[in-house]
Amino acid sequence: MSLKDSLEPIFNKLPAVASPEGHVHFKNKLMWTLGILVLYFALANVPLFGLSADSIDLFESYRAFFAGASGSLMLLGIGPIVTASIVLQLLVGADVIKLDMSNPSDQAFFQGAQKFMVFVMIVLEALPQIAGGYIQPDQALASTLGVNTGVITFIIFIQICIGGVLVLFMDEVVSKWGIGSGVGLFIVAGVSQQIVTGLFNWTTDTSGLPTGFFPKWIYLVQSGELSGLISSASGILTILVTGGILALVSTVVIFLLVVYVESTRIEIPLAHSAVRGARGKFPVKLIYASVLPMILVRALQANIQMVGLLLSSRGITFLGEFSGSSPINGIMYYLAPIHSPYDWIPSLVRESFTSYGAPVPAVWQIGLHVLTDAVFLIVGGIIFALFWIETTGMGAKPTAKKIFNSGMQIPGFRRNIGSIEKVMIRYIPKVTVIGGAFIGFLTLVASMLGTLGGAGGTGLLLTVSIVYRLYEDIASEQMMEMHPMVRSFFGQE
Repeated sequence: MSLKDSLEPIFNKLPAVASPEGHVHFKNKLMWTLGILVLYFALANVPLFGLSADSIDLFESYRAFFAGASGSLMLLGIGPIVTASIVLQLLVGADVIKLDMSNPSDQAFFQGAQKFMVFVMIVLEALPQIAGGYIQPDQALASTLGVNTGVITFIIFIQICIGGVLVLFMDEVVSKWGIGSGVGLFIVAGVSQQIVTGLFNWTTDTSGLPTGFFPKWIYLVQSGELSGLISSASGILTILVTGGILALVSTVVIFLLVVYVESTRIEIPLAHSAVRGARGKFPVKLIYASVLPMILVRALQANIQMVGLLLSSRGITFLGEFSGSSPINGIMYYLAPIHSPYDWIPSLVRESFTSYGAPVPAVWQIGLHVLTDAVFLIVGGIIFALFWIETTGMGAKPTAKKIFNSGMQIPGFRRNIGSIEKVMIRYIPKVTVIGGAFIGFLTLVASMLGTLGGAGGTGLLLTVSIVYRLYEDIASEQMMEMHPMVRSFFGQE
């Protein structure tokens, strides 16, 4: 018996959200999606019982696209789901696990393996944070209850695991009963909240200025500090970076650019073999694999950083040392993602490292840091985009099969799967590579310029693209409500 045959019964017994028996009407899908969104916000505001205020969020820098909220039931966010996807895509892509993703049986096995891996990752991502002392129990509460702090720590661990499992099933509910995916929905919710906060938050930061863009400028104008800043070169840099001008421009430009790129596509003509005059087009978008592979790239970096951070906390510093959750030297410094201008503009880098009490890196080290992140994003974007289309049934062969089964064909070619697949091979792999590289480059630029609310370039890019795709999903859902033939093309009854 093969390993697949041995594991398949275990995967089939894993708890799962029941799939709908027939077509779910658009209104019901919308209600399920909105309901899960409200539940997400509610759980993100439920604090972990027994958590100390001295605890450190290891994924604070990645919070925008890991979703969730620090110190709440949603502490892990979509991290376990994304990490499990990375592991499986790498194993399948390297043929360590041999699966034919065009085969429904292998697709079901992959989904079962991914769910099992998510349960494993929930534990593996929670335990190091607790064992490393980053998540700490409230000693005062332990004294009040008359229990050992280990009991409080165990209760916190259980809560984190429950939150991770809830995210998994909430994602499954949206995927089966709602519109789009839960992962995308949670990212949009978290990043949107950060952007709104970045615009209107009146809370002051360490410099004494309001955090929000509009309150900050109201304060600068009313206090008269603006005229003093304009008169010096360093003051202009402060206005651009600290004043949020650069972040605002970056946010608007990225929003417009992603919307434009999402609408850029190659359209392959289709004709129905049985219905004369029935024609259509199959769009191959420039960002064919979507921007979700960027989550996988950043998640890979986040997990690498977590390993380095845990080793550093144990006194093992050959990979680098950390100040809080920020690497300050060694290989971990170069492998850390770029999040804002404070990571690459020399004067701002000097300011950050001085606050850490650490030696300031040389200009060539800063340049190497940027180059390493560029390679990670662009090359990683290509690799994960290719893995993504193969494991989600978007490759040339599954797409050709879907078109053939819908009764459509490409005019001028024989009506068989092989002919359709040859045409798809001309476009899909090439567009996937170009799109993966382009979205990686765009993520790098957005990360370097910064965004409103500290959402990060990756988070902003994901949000705009996901919202655009959600708009298209809603439009296609409405079309399927009106035209049953369109519904059959998408494989829905």
